[in-house]
Amino acid sequence: MSYLLGLDIGTSGIKAILISVEGRIVSTKTKSYPLTIPNSGWAEQFPEHWWEATKDVIKEIISESSIEAGQIKGLSLSGQMHSSVFLDDEMNVIRPAILWSDTRTSEECEEIYEKVGGLSHLIDYVSNPALEGFTAPKILWLRKNEPENYEKIKYVLLPKDYIRYKLTGEVFTENSDAAGTLLFDVIEKKWSSSLLTQLGIDGDILPPVLNSVDIAGRITESVAKETNLKIGTPVIAGGADNACGAVGSGIIKEGRVMVSIGSSGVVLAQANTPVADRKGRIHLFNHALTDSWYMMGVMLSAGMSFKWLKEKLYGNKIDYDKLTQLAGEVEPGSEGLIFLPYLYGERTPHADANARGVYFGISGKHDQRHFVRSLLEGVSFGLKDSLELIKEQGVKIKEVRAIGGGAKSKVWQQILADVLGEEINLLNVEEGPAFGAALIAGVGIGEYASFEEAVNEIIKVRETISPIPKNIEYYNSYYQLFRQIYFSLKDDFKKLKKLTRGWLET
Repeated sequence: MSYLLGLDIGTSGIKAILISVEGRIVSTKTKSYPLTIPNSGWAEQFPEHWWEATKDVIKEIISESSIEAGQIKGLSLSGQMHSSVFLDDEMNVIRPAILWSDTRTSEECEEIYEKVGGLSHLIDYVSNPALEGFTAPKILWLRKNEPENYEKIKYVLLPKDYIRYKLTGEVFTENSDAAGTLLFDVIEKKWSSSLLTQLGIDGDILPPVLNSVDIAGRITESVAKETNLKIGTPVIAGGADNACGAVGSGIIKEGRVMVSIGSSGVVLAQANTPVADRKGRIHLFNHALTDSWYMMGVMLSAGMSFKWLKEKLYGNKIDYDKLTQLAGEVEPGSEGLIFLPYLYGERTPHADANARGVYFGISGKHDQRHFVRSLLEGVSFGLKDSLELIKEQGVKIKEVRAIGGGAKSKVWQQILADVLGEEINLLNVEEGPAFGAALIAGVGIGEYASFEEAVNEIIKVRETISPIPKNIEYYNSYYQLFRQIYFSLKDDFKKLKKLTRGWLET
């Protein structure tokens, strides 16, 4: 029996999944590691914690599965995008990694726009806008604020590329993760020498770029002793977490869309032809499929909004199942109550760090049930924002597949179908990016002839949620008002931030 191992280097922890080549899940293991917040808006982790956790989950999964190390024919990795690991000449970590969720680099984003001549020119170079989470502004921040550390840099690696280096001793990245650095020409699939020159960044600190299915190295003797893997086991390059999640959901054909409701919300559509949004509202990244791309919108507070409601408004006295049951007792539209899910600002479509959450239209007739349903509807409207932008780029939607915690709620499934106006397909496998990484490993070592073969054999639709026609029309009207409310409040959000900052500074 042959097996494949997938690893996902996430923000809260690592997940390892062992599958048979037929796609049967044999074992999954997770191990958490801490997040540090040295200052407001900062987010850092120690790469050493990732590495120790990686070794632990591999040892556990091999031990508890009672398989021989040689039966694992290959492994691959997924990882959080954008986060930056700075290494010196000895390949030692210079400082804690600056994560994708870190927002300290607003000034550096402005600096990027100034140096390249604005958004349009940046889109020409890398197909994406400058956002605080991306890698390039982190490098500029380090140069400005920690010049002594900047001078030590030999390489800047992304999290899964650092772990792959530790496994193999080889330094690489691959297209899908390089695409999230804001230094990579997404369309031409190479580092943007023109942008690097304008930013004054030495391209030698960036690793060589592979395809996701390329062999990036093999397990070393020392790592084999520490993990119980077999020496020489091939390690496939892998992909960014969203690319791997797309593979694990079967998003490998144009027209298929993944809607993921986790802490954040993601709407992702595979594309055979790269078309960048000239306004920078949605992302264009390289897919794990060679010579393929995906468009993606990200809302910051999807499941996180629901978590906020459960914990902060209801004091954890009502569980999620009961909350969604309450939401099901209210008619679509929540009797005129609309929720804007911008608790921590918003990324797509507004790229507005000042935006904040709003309950609009509260009246005396509204009770707990309305506040819950309105929140589920508001998050769904936010996801619709991304889907509509993807449609604007000429993508014809043929199928929508929903994954994540929100996809487990029958009430939320129906709301999502009604708001999007699309059938929602639920899948037989929901193991996320780690599962996608395992499939990438299978393609990389030749166990599967192609992604199509792997996906068609393993990933199946188990249920379809159809939209209710009268609700589609009703929600379309509410959606237009949802959109209008943001623009009506946009300037007031800025004023509110100034007021809040002034109060905190007194």
